[in-house]
Amino acid sequence: MTELLPEATRMGMVSLDVGDLAGQTAFYRDVLLLDVLAENGPVVALGRGAQTLVTLRHRPDLPKGERRSAGLFHTAILHPDVASLAATLASIAARTPQLYTGAADHLVSKAFYLDDPEGNGIELYWDRPRSEWTWHDGRVTMDVRHLDPNEFIAAHLTDAARNHLATEPDRRGALAGLDGTVGHVHLKVGDADLAKRFYVDQLGFELTAQWRGAVFVAAGGYHHHMAMNTWGQRRRGAARTRAGAGPGRHHAAHRCGRRRGGGPAAGVRQPGARHRRPGRTRRPVGQPGAAVARRLIPGFRHGARLTVCRSPTSASPK
Repeated sequence: MTELLPEATRMGMVSLDVGDLAGQTAFYRDVLLLDVLAENGPVVALGRGAQTLVTLRHRPDLPKGERRSAGLFHTAILHPDVASLAATLASIAARTPQLYTGAADHLVSKAFYLDDPEGNGIELYWDRPRSEWTWHDGRVTMDVRHLDPNEFIAAHLTDAARNHLATEPDRRGALAGLDGTVGHVHLKVGDADLAKRFYVDQLGFELTAQWRGAVFVAAGGYHHHMAMNTWGQRRRGAARTRAGAGPGRHHAAHRCGRRRGGGPAAGVRQPGARHRRPGRTRRPVGQPGAAVARRLIPGFRHGARLTVCRSPTSASPK
C-alpha cells in the first residue's frame, strides 16, 4: 500500500520556459506584483518575500504551444487575505485587462483567472477558512459559482494598495502585506484515470474530488494541491506530451517531510455543476467597472463576466 504524503506537503515554485524573458519578467513583476528575487543570465526568479513562486527560463526557440497539448493548465497563486488578492486583481484591471479570462466562487475559495502574455494559465485565489469547507466521505465539496471582479475590487482594495498601483512600477516601494505562495498546480492530461493512478497510487496524494474529466488530489486535508483534467480533448489520450507542449514547457516542485502511513480513501463524489474552463471565450474589456472601482483604477467592463457553469444551486452561476 502506498504511503500518504506528509500533512506538511506544500507546492514549491513553478518553472516556465519563455520566449520573451524581458516581457514575461515585466508582466510577473509589474502586473502580478511579484518581486524579482534573482537574475542569473537567462533565468529570472520572482516571488513574494523571500519565497520564489515562479522561475522564468529564457528559451528563444520555444515552439508555440497547442491548446490541446498536455502541459500546464494554470499555476495558482494563493493569497493570504482578500486585500492582497484585490490588489493583484486591480493591477490586472489597470494594466492588462485583456488578459483576464474569468472568475469563480469555488465554495472553498474565491478565484480569478487570466493568461500571461505567452498564454500560460494563471489562477489568483484566496481560501476560505478550512472550518467552512464541507467534506462528504473524504471528498471536498467544490462548485463554480458567480463572482464579480469589480465588486470584489470595490469591496476589498485598500487605500495603500490604491496608492501603490497609482505609482509607476519603477518608482514603487514595497506594499506591506502583499504575500503569497503557489497553492496548487493544474495540468492538462490525456487520461485522467492514468493521472489519478500515478499521483494517488504512486506518489501518495489523496483523492479529494473527481469532476467531469478532472481529478483533484492533495495532502494534509487541503482541497487540492494538484489537479489534472482532460477538458478540451477530442478523444481520450489525445493530449500530446512532446517537448515544447504547453504553451510553455514547465515543471512544478513540492515540499514534503516524512511520509505517513495509510492509503487513499475509496469512492468518488461527483459534483453536479457543469464546467467549462474560464477564459477560452474572451469579452472586450476597457470600460470602467463598478462605481467605486471607477474612482480608483480602470476596471473590467461592467457585465464582462464569463459563464463557466450553470448550477441549480446558484442563481447567478459563474
